Amino acid sequence: MRALLAAVLLALSTGCAAEERVVTPTLTGAPPIIIAHRGASGERPEHTLASYRLAIEQGADFIEPDLVLTRDGVLIARHENEISETTDVADRPEFADRKRVKTIDGREVSGWFTEDFTLAEIKTLRARERLPQLRGTGHDGRYDVPTFEEILALLEEVNEGREVPIGVYPETKHPAYFASIGLPHEAPLLAALARFGYRGRAAPVFIQSFEVGNLKALRAKSDLPLIQLMDAEGGPADQPGASYAAMASPEGLKAVAAYADGIGPNKAMVIPRGALGALGEPTTLVRDAHAAGLKVHPWTFRRENYFLPLEMKAGVNPAGHGDVQAEIRAYLAAGIDGLFSDNVAEATAARR
Repeated sequence: MRALLAAVLLALSTGCAAEERVVTPTLTGAPPIIIAHRGASGERPEHTLASYRLAIEQGADFIEPDLVLTRDGVLIARHENEISETTDVADRPEFADRKRVKTIDGREVSGWFTEDFTLAEIKTLRARERLPQLRGTGHDGRYDVPTFEEILALLEEVNEGREVPIGVYPETKHPAYFASIGLPHEAPLLAALARFGYRGRAAPVFIQSFEVGNLKALRAKSDLPLIQLMDAEGGPADQPGASYAAMASPEGLKAVAAYADGIGPNKAMVIPRGALGALGEPTTLVRDAHAAGLKVHPWTFRRENYFLPLEMKAGVNPAGHGDVQAEIRAYLAAGIDGLFSDNVAEATAARR
């Protein structure tokens, strides 16, 4: 019995030691930033002004709009240019004939696409929850699709009188595809940011993309901070033969540092999961990126059991809320410079 008790106490003490991780400094020594992934998208339909406003109220440092374009060249916030998942367009008989099959980044996609609608038509649509099985539909139909200018205007409003402004972290979605149909992102994006005063290296903005050419084109025209996004598999759609794995190597990161200020990796590239889904040990990615002078902002932290590591789930219901704060703390200990989260309140609490 005494031996069993000793073993239990040893296990408990080992567990406590694991919780008390030594935190690795960020690249600059500044506190890591909390980026509201598509707003407070764990509680409101993503990419709506209501979602962004709630994220700001919950303490986000940056809000993140994914940007696509309308037929008349207006930047709007949607996760994809195919919008049947996030709006009621499929239920609108007046737009039934707009359904198309297109090839986007080498993949065949069927649905309704923003580039086939004017802004006035987009504004008649209503936003829907993208993950209804996990988050319900209680807010469906309440909000419209915002333009990038409307998001910047919201920030201008909430930043009035703030000592430290809430920043904006736009992502250019499928920029090579949009450029191929005569709707490039760069000019309208930079023009909108300039109109709202975002200029220079210290501006509260990061522009992100999974592609490379778009970021290099932006660097040639602007000194605003840029982030190269990376996934755990595949490579940039505009760079045939290139892989994110190679870009994440020490040599690859040096090449990224020639045009970008940081990377936004899939979080599995920072701390992978084991065969059973438990959180593993950190890779060298943060250390290697910092050595190249790059910040590291992994994505995406969500509180639903469906997304969490095995040991941080709470029950078996995929929609149940587990311990996302514990997951975030593990990544903060690895020295990341910021993180994307659907759940801003939990992310800011974990940082505290």
